[in-house]
Amino acid sequence: MIIRPARSSDAARIADIWNDVIDATAITFTSQRKTAPGIVADIAARGDLFQVAEIDGTVQGFATAFQFRGGPGYAFTYEHSIQLAPEARGFGAGRALMDALEEALRRAGAHSLWAGVSGENPGGVVFHEKLGFQRVALLPQVGRKFDRWMDLVLLQKFL
Repeated sequence: MIIRPARSSDAARIADIWNDVIDATAITFTSQRKTAPGIVADIAARGDLFQVAEIDGTVQGFATAFQFRGGPGYAFTYEHSIQLAPEARGFGAGRALMDALEEALRRAGAHSLWAGVSGENPGGVVFHEKLGFQRVALLPQVGRKFDRWMDLVLLQKFL
């Protein structure tokens, strides 16, 4: 497994991984599919804050970070997304991606990293807790997808 910064040539594969999650799960509340051009723009804007896991020459997952909220007061606080292809889960790719992303965030001067995890994704909550994130809030019924309301669990880690 190779963990490396994403390249524009990875965008279509990243979109495939992300869109599978968008279409079939409540892991993300969005129903708006990702596009390769949109991901190319994100990769260009985020640089080392967009990491991929490459296994046997194929991108099998990604982790990316972006400012938590707009404005200069939040310049040192980030939120992240992490997704793995189903065949890459359970082999340490998620932890390796987060380690690389956290290191890139530290180099960028980040102080705090947030995870917003669907209440319907208890495995995602456990994953983040194992990485040292602390649960700080439960936001009831703030997301809506598949004709139902969903809770959001917020977790934080100081870098």
